[in-house]
Amino acid sequence: MITPVPCTLEGPGIRLEPLTTAHAAALAAAASDGQLWHLWYTTVPTPDDTAAYIDRALAGQRDGHMLPWVVRETTTDTIVGTTRYHDIVREIDRVEIGYTWYGQSWQRSHVNTACKLTLLAHAFDRLGCAVVGLRTDNFNFASQRAIERLGAKRDGVLRHHMARRDGSARDSVMFSILATEWRDVRRNLELRMTQRGERA
Repeated sequence: MITPVPCTLEGPGIRLEPLTTAHAAALAAAASDGQLWHLWYTTVPTPDDTAAYIDRALAGQRDGHMLPWVVRETTTDTIVGTTRYHDIVREIDRVEIGYTWYGQSWQRSHVNTACKLTLLAHAFDRLGCAVVGLRTDNFNFASQRAIERLGAKRDGVLRHHMARRDGSARDSVMFSILATEWRDVRRNLELRMTQRGERA
């Protein structure tokens, strides 16, 4: 039975640090890079809602179903976004990776590949997960393409599944990676990091 606990994770060009209330200003600055809260299909908070966003993530951590991090890009020593494990189901060794966003300047850079490689390695190699899930809004086409490039398999669509920030109901596109698939997914991600000139 998996037991995810707060920890710092090091990856190629990134460091995942446990989220705290002290990160509010840095996360607000990251979200302001591109004013990401205007993307109606994402969970990115406005600057005024950042503290409450962190409080909700930490409440999920206390309740045992979330484990949130901030993402620090190490060459610039800058917090560029956030990510987390969520919907943790210890009884079946399952976590999902989500609530992920990065400042616009760091999108389509090494950051997302490095983060996913680091989080997947921790989930499968350290925690012993049987499966890692990922989900995204039906209208977040860029996120769907990014998840597919990881090597995750599309499981299907949950209709009328979750409330968006504006109160509308979203369909969620569900993906997953099984432990038996992790070896090839890791090779794919390491190759992508090598092609980007990063050390995996």
